[in-house]
Amino acid sequence: MRILLAEDDPHLGDGLGVGLRQAGHTVDWVRDGEAADLALKTEDFDLLVLDLGLPRLTGMEVLRRLRRRSQTLPVLILTARDATDDKVQGLDAGADDYLVKPIDIDELAARARALARRSAGHASPLLRLGDLEIDPAARLARLNGEPVELSGREFSLLLTLAEHAGRAQTRAQLEAALYGWQDEPESNAIEVHVHHLRRKLGTERIRTLRGIGYLMPKP
Repeated sequence: MRILLAEDDPHLGDGLGVGLRQAGHTVDWVRDGEAADLALKTEDFDLLVLDLGLPRLTGMEVLRRLRRRSQTLPVLILTARDATDDKVQGLDAGADDYLVKPIDIDELAARARALARRSAGHASPLLRLGDLEIDPAARLARLNGEPVELSGREFSLLLTLAEHAGRAQTRAQLEAALYGWQDEPESNAIEVHVHHLRRKLGTERIRTLRGIGYLMPKP
């Protein structure tokens, strides 16, 4: 999952970024509302973790602008404001969840998974595609009930393709899902990861669409 983290506190932002990356997510971090708004206009994310007290443009205004553009990106507000009125205002403005600081990184990661699952229309915490089962929380894949050994990038790619099963994903979309602003992937990184996944899961699991990208068929 690619997450945009909008948090102006340098220590908290760094800690959240580290924790979410350790949970397997790609995290891009901005420290003010204008930067968050620009990133949301120009790039694709799976989740926005949004502090309300941002400089230059408040988190609430970032949220309002996002929804005025009819962007359906899930938004998790992360703030020190714990008054009921603040929670009601944030949720009514279009947020999907509201978490009060200080927070536990495991709870934040679990809420992020829940929002991503809901956004993708999956009721179960497990993804099942025929004989393949994917557990996002444990970052584990099983084929015919047997665990499949995958690297972190391989699992992230598999999860991204599985969440969009039946829909083509371009190389640019896959790179954005796997690599943040701080990462510079090799030119053939996606091709290498796809090759490894096919070797471990079967060559027909992921199809190449020439001139488009890759597709994981629905069973």
